Amino acid sequence: MHINSVLVCGARSVCLSSLISLNEENVPVTEKMSREDAKRREFKPPFEIKRDILKWMTQYNEEKNDGRKERVNIVFIGHVDAGKSTIGGQLMYLTGMVDKRTLEKYEKEAKEKGRESWYLSWALDTNEEERDKGKTVEVGRAFFETEEKHFTILDAPGHKSFVPNMIAGATQADLSVLVISARKGEFETGFDRGGQTREHAMLVKTAGVRHLIILVNKMDDPTVEWDQSRYIEIQNKLTPYLKKLGFRSEDIIYIPCSGLTGAFLKERPSAEVCAWYAGCCFLEYIDKMMPKMSRDFNGPIRAIIADKYSDMGTVVIGKLESGVIAKGQNVLLMPNRTTVQVLQTFANDVETDQVYAGDNIKLKIKGVEDLDILAGFVVCSVDVPCRAGRVFDAEVALLELKSIICSGYSCVLHIHAAIEEVCVKKIICKIDKKTGEKVKAKYAKQDEKCIMRLESPVAFCLDTFANFPQMGRFTLRDEGKTIAIGKVVKIIE
Repeated sequence: MHINSVLVCGARSVCLSSLISLNEENVPVTEKMSREDAKRREFKPPFEIKRDILKWMTQYNEEKNDGRKERVNIVFIGHVDAGKSTIGGQLMYLTGMVDKRTLEKYEKEAKEKGRESWYLSWALDTNEEERDKGKTVEVGRAFFETEEKHFTILDAPGHKSFVPNMIAGATQADLSVLVISARKGEFETGFDRGGQTREHAMLVKTAGVRHLIILVNKMDDPTVEWDQSRYIEIQNKLTPYLKKLGFRSEDIIYIPCSGLTGAFLKERPSAEVCAWYAGCCFLEYIDKMMPKMSRDFNGPIRAIIADKYSDMGTVVIGKLESGVIAKGQNVLLMPNRTTVQVLQTFANDVETDQVYAGDNIKLKIKGVEDLDILAGFVVCSVDVPCRAGRVFDAEVALLELKSIICSGYSCVLHIHAAIEEVCVKKIICKIDKKTGEKVKAKYAKQDEKCIMRLESPVAFCLDTFANFPQMGRFTLRDEGKTIAIGKVVKIIE
């Protein structure tokens, strides 16, 4: 669906949906794939691989019937102090992942540090820096289960200094939860005055997250006291902006809540507390009403590495985006083209014989040292490796620039889990926002859409957006700000 829409950044307006479409279903029909891209898209494995995949898929279906729950990555985003970590901790308690005794221990420790109201967030904020400052720095990880699904919480930091960490979390997410503080003045600080609410929502959309749940938190605050008019005010301000980003009405749901008391997270409070909200609770919605995630089990292996460490061997951590990996299997590590053997496979920290598309994985591998692996490397099928390159053409929407962008402009590229310095080699053309007409140009400026050639000093893993969207969408950042979003249309070298 193409929506003529306007993205408001501070006092500026940007036609985002008409500038660039980053949804899988919106790949332009005019965009031509190379023969190599087409070959990958129509990948047909040889008989031996087909047989193994059939065996693995049979095992997977049997496990599903035996109770293997659907895996879903859920990222909590929003302005600093909106209550993301507190809600995450409360969900872990409500689903039995943290017991009452542990919670009482956190409460005591928090009180000793003068952070009594933050004790729930300590279930996710595990290091001393985060607990002392009350701010999430890294992307926190934790698990909880509902009746039908297994969720991995990715608690993204809300402070603008840690946006790169937030991007890393968003690229692994299937579902995004935007946490808004209803407390008087806090919503306005995050949304109207250059806070992180706008940028976070834009970045998760750019990362390919389709489903957005808005938790209007702190409804129990003395400045709100479950006032319906405050809830409606936030909806009326936020919804138009989200639609301009390209979120469809059916992919957005609002739920009022209190992270501190747990109201409307699992159970409804009494009518005396809140009688006007008749919708479902958060856990009920994500368990019963969310559509199933689309997974490509039969595709070539694509596991994007987010981290690595050494533990009696090399261990890589990431998300398996496509395919199936079995213990004992040989796989290819890109972009350095190293063949390695998988010694052990873990799905959500539980050792298994194989892992499937959609799983958060750990792989213990043999054949490479952990020092030779970087975030953004990709584990691939030996016979069907992913692309790697350093020069590529991209369709780019420029969002916020102090001046023009032209040949020689340098910035930082965030593409899946990889972060690379890139330089604009040339502006190929501008694209008229209304007609789609391409016009030769030497520079581009804010609010414009163009096709440019970008160059990195080193090769990294990427793909065209048409062939594999998870490795073909990116953001460009400069001086701590997101200046552009884009998609790879052609890999040159």
